[in-house]
Amino acid sequence: MDMGIRGKRALVIGGSTGLGLACCSAFAAEGANVAIFARNPDRLNVAVESLSADYKVRVEGFSGDITSHQDVRSLRDWVAQTGGVDILVVNTPRPPSPMRNFLDETDDARWEQAYVDQLQSALFVLRELTPLLLGKGWGRVIGITSASVKQPMPRHAISSIFRAGVQAALKHLVEELAPHGITVNVVAPATVLTPTFSQFHNLEARVAAIPLKRTGTMAELGGTVAFLASRYAGYITGETIQFDGGMTRSLL
Repeated sequence: MDMGIRGKRALVIGGSTGLGLACCSAFAAEGANVAIFARNPDRLNVAVESLSADYKVRVEGFSGDITSHQDVRSLRDWVAQTGGVDILVVNTPRPPSPMRNFLDETDDARWEQAYVDQLQSALFVLRELTPLLLGKGWGRVIGITSASVKQPMPRHAISSIFRAGVQAALKHLVEELAPHGITVNVVAPATVLTPTFSQFHNLEARVAAIPLKRTGTMAELGGTVAFLASRYAGYITGETIQFDGGMTRSLL
């Protein structure tokens, strides 16, 4: 199935590893050109070279820190000067480890770190990069948050609170961007088997709570994001796709 994004340019924040890299792979497989913003230049270079070789599309990297306003402004200028952007994926760093319940989060430094990493950085990226999508009559903004924004999970206090803020910001953008032909959606993953997932979670216990009794794969996550960017999702906006194997029990 041709998703209609061949030749489009997708910018993925945090796209050199994990879920971000899965999104990059899915876009490249559909013939989209990919721009990756990531902190670690070595991992960034590996991702760029690997995707370029595997999919024969234009893949470019820009190294910087999402928490640095100057780096994000530099990214904005670079994107504007090198072809603009059609698809923006906002993927922020994971919360501090170990994850804790709300009343156990007594360390102010952890709150401050998580605020900067997960909320402030996302807001600044959206403020600086979203205007680059205007004027084309078509565009996609997709946020990667967490299933915990809809159904809070034990020991996910910081993650739930700040990612809910990202969710709110994206919801505000829905009506602002709709007149420009730009959709805004969220993918909210729970248990996706990334290379580092088992370092932070009891995998057996997490899988037991999932109706499908397995983890999601990075390819499935990337495919979901690519679908939301596709021409077939042109009438979907303001939605949150729970990518959790049925773990979220709410009706809506």
